[in-house]
Amino acid sequence: MVVVFGQHVIPIEFKVDQNQYTGHDIDQSWDYALDLKNFHRGSHKADIWPLLVATEAKESNTSWQPAAPDSVRPPRRVNASGVFEALQDVFRVPSQFGLDGVAWSSAPYEPTPTIIQAAQALYSKHTVQAIARNDAGAQNLHVTSRRVEEVARQAEEKHLRAIVFVTGVPGAGKTLVGLDIATAKRDETLSSHAVFLSGNGPLVAVLTESLVRDEVARRKRAGTRKSKVEARQPIKKFIQNVHHFRDDGIRDPGAPHDHVVIFDEAQRAWDLQQTANFMKRRKRLPGFSQSEPEFLISYMDRHPDWAVIVCLVGGGQEINTGEAGIGAWLDAISKHFPHWHVYISPSLGSSEYRATEAIATAKTVTVVNEAPELHLAVSMRSFRSERLSDFVRLVLDCEESAAFELFKEVVNGFPLVMTRNLDTARAWIRSQARGTQQFGLLASSSAHRLKPHAVDIRIDINPVHWFLGEKTDT
Repeated sequence: MVVVFGQHVIPIEFKVDQNQYTGHDIDQSWDYALDLKNFHRGSHKADIWPLLVATEAKESNTSWQPAAPDSVRPPRRVNASGVFEALQDVFRVPSQFGLDGVAWSSAPYEPTPTIIQAAQALYSKHTVQAIARNDAGAQNLHVTSRRVEEVARQAEEKHLRAIVFVTGVPGAGKTLVGLDIATAKRDETLSSHAVFLSGNGPLVAVLTESLVRDEVARRKRAGTRKSKVEARQPIKKFIQNVHHFRDDGIRDPGAPHDHVVIFDEAQRAWDLQQTANFMKRRKRLPGFSQSEPEFLISYMDRHPDWAVIVCLVGGGQEINTGEAGIGAWLDAISKHFPHWHVYISPSLGSSEYRATEAIATAKTVTVVNEAPELHLAVSMRSFRSERLSDFVRLVLDCEESAAFELFKEVVNGFPLVMTRNLDTARAWIRSQARGTQQFGLLASSSAHRLKPHAVDIRIDINPVHWFLGEKTDT
C-alpha cells in the first residue's frame, strides 16, 4: 500500500500476524522506499516515509528518524495500533508542493537492472527494451542492438566480413547490448550463432554462475528438474573467456564455430609485445608476430563465407600493461584485412578513444561506415545523475573550472568525501548503506601496506560469492 499526501509518499509494508521486525523485513521496506525514489518518475522529488507494520509486535517507534539528503527516511516500525499516529505525524509536515494522485499512479517506473539481472532476463528470452530504462534522453539500447543485428544479417546475406565498434559512456549498456545479441543468436543449429567474449574473468564467472542458478530455479518452478552441470553446458558455449577462444584458434587451424563474436572491453586486448611475451612464456610459441586484435580477426577471417566481429568499446579504459587500445583493431584491418567492412559510431573519433589516426588510415583502404546508433550516450548505471560520467571525464582531463561547475549538479546524488583514516571511511560507508545495498573497498593491487588494516590484497577473493551471496555472506 502507498499513501500519497502533499509532497509525501508513504509506502506501507504490512506483516500480518507477525510479532517482530526482522532484518529482512526492514531491508525490504528500505528497498521499496529507495526504488520509489530512484526509479519511479513521480517520486523523484517527493519525501519518502517507509512504514513497516508488524501487526502483533509489542512495541512501536514513537517518531520518524531524520531524512537522508535524498529525502528518504529510515523505515518506522509500528504495530497495528501505531499506524494512525505514524500517518498523522506525516500529515502534520507542511508541503511545498502537492502531488497529483492520478498523475503519480500513472507515472512510469523505470528500474535500472544490474548486469546480473539483465543477463538472466535476456537468457530467459525477455527483450532488451523490456528490461532497460526508457529515458527519453538516453539512446535506445534496442536501436543499437538492432543496428548491429542488421549489419550481421547483411553480412550473412551478401557474404561479407564486418567489424562493428559500439561506443558508450561507462555504464551506458554496452555489455547489455552484447548480451542481447549473443542471447538472441545462441541457437547452435543456426549459422548465425554468436558468442559473448570477455577478458574480464570475474565477469565471466559471475554471469555464468548467475545464469546457471537462474536456469535451475526456473526449471524447478516449472516442475522440471535440471542439474547445474546440465544447465552450465549451453551457457558456457555463448559466454566465454576471450583467452580461451584465442587459444582454440591457436590449437585448431580451422575456423571457429561462431560466425558472430562479441568482444567486451575490446580496447583492453593485448598489443604485439604483450601477446608475444605471453605466447613465449605460457604457450611455448616463440616468435609470435601478431597482436591479440590481429590474431582474433585472422581467426574469424578463416570463415570462407562471412563473419562479424562486434567490439564493445569504453573510452580511456586501457589500464593495464600491454593493453593496446581500440586503434590496434583498426590498424590490423588497415594493414592485413582491408576486405573487412568497418562500422563505427562518430564518437569513436573523440579524444578519449585515441583512435583518430587509425580511423583516418582505415578510411584510405577500406569501407568505413559511420552510424550514430552505435553510440550509447547516457549512463544507465548513474541513474541519480545522468552527467556523472561527464564529471569524471572532466576531472581526469584536469579541466578544473568545468568540473567544479558540474560538481554542483552531481554532488547531491553522488556525495564525494575524502579522508586518510580507513576506520573513518569504513564507518561512513556502512552508515550510507541502506536496505540490501552492498558496499566494499577498492584497493590497489600494490597496496601491501594495507595489510595491518585487515586488507590483504594477496587473498584471492571469489567474485561469485561476493556478487551472488547475501550481504551477510562473509
